[in-house]
Amino acid sequence: MKYKRIFVIVMDSLGVGEMPDAHLFHDQGSNTLKHIIEKAGPINAPTLEKLGIGDFVDIGFKKVGHPHSYTCILKETSKGKDTMTGHWEMMGINTTKPFQTFTDTGFPQSLVDELSKETGYKFIGNYASSGTKILEVLGEQHMRDKSLILYTSSDSVLQIAAHEEIIPLKELYRICDIARKICMKPEYFVGRIIARPFIGKDKNSFKRVTADRHDIAVSPSNLTALDVLKENNVLTLGVGKIGDIFNQQGISKSIKSKNNIDGMNITINELKNNPSKGLYFVNLVEFDSEYGHRRNPNGYKKCIEDFDVQLNDFLKAMKKDDLLIITADHGNDPTMSGSDHTREMVPFIAYSLLINNGKKLPIRDTFADIGETVLYNFGLKKKSHMLGTPVKELF
Repeated sequence: MKYKRIFVIVMDSLGVGEMPDAHLFHDQGSNTLKHIIEKAGPINAPTLEKLGIGDFVDIGFKKVGHPHSYTCILKETSKGKDTMTGHWEMMGINTTKPFQTFTDTGFPQSLVDELSKETGYKFIGNYASSGTKILEVLGEQHMRDKSLILYTSSDSVLQIAAHEEIIPLKELYRICDIARKICMKPEYFVGRIIARPFIGKDKNSFKRVTADRHDIAVSPSNLTALDVLKENNVLTLGVGKIGDIFNQQGISKSIKSKNNIDGMNITINELKNNPSKGLYFVNLVEFDSEYGHRRNPNGYKKCIEDFDVQLNDFLKAMKKDDLLIITADHGNDPTMSGSDHTREMVPFIAYSLLINNGKKLPIRDTFADIGETVLYNFGLKKKSHMLGTPVKELF
């Protein structure tokens, strides 16, 4: 065990260039990080620059020596470009069949009818939309007649929105549990059911309550590196939606976050006050949900800059035997058409004061090298079905 604690921070959707098979996903030419800079201008992120983010783009950042960090690009093995596929692969799972989406058509009427029958509620919407936009359109109708807002996105998700004063949280969660059972059928199978509570008086003031969001995901298709760690009494702590993504499988402790800033504050608090050896796995979703999907490169740029400030605070608090890994789970190029994720490679930045000869490394073939590196550090072996080889330069 070279590193006592390993922190993996996922800058959700910060892709760094199209995958070789991007044409199969209609994502030719995508490059989230580069296109943000081209559209919104250079990013003021001196901490990331010090760690070597300039190795991933040819504009916007200085290319500097970074003796305490290694950088490389990771390809995705799995056949998909969604949240669960990316995170599961980080922990060793190869998803060979993409999750089903209903972006273009909405959910089948048979599903909606069954959902209405089993829950006792009428459903309105049933199309792909951003969460804030659909509240503007349907939120007031929901408050008038207690119909529930049903919608999806480019992910494999079924989302149900309800005002907290109209439908109590406990009731909304019950409804989503029923939706999860229905959507386990092969013809409807989706990756996540999401309860989306909101507050406000009218369409001009509706606001989603992120802290009360509740995801009900399917469990990973097999055991992951998280399971191996937990089985061997190594802490696996999830921050943000990590616990939901893995349906709590392999997670020792889960802490939800309100937004990126809150997620980083939680992580910094754990860094300062939790001495337990283990993996601290963090998802910062707002890069994706607030700026990638909404095709807002200027907002995405500002979000990276805000993260960079907190990242500097994080580095100052790190102990010598801590390891930080910064990565992403897919792309979401805000300059592309539509609102879908983009099929991209992702960055890998590994920083520790124990590293003294850091440099840029060759491209690696799978996100799973992250989980396998964690297992290698703690002297543990992956299961036979799991992907990944450790980044041995770190040792």
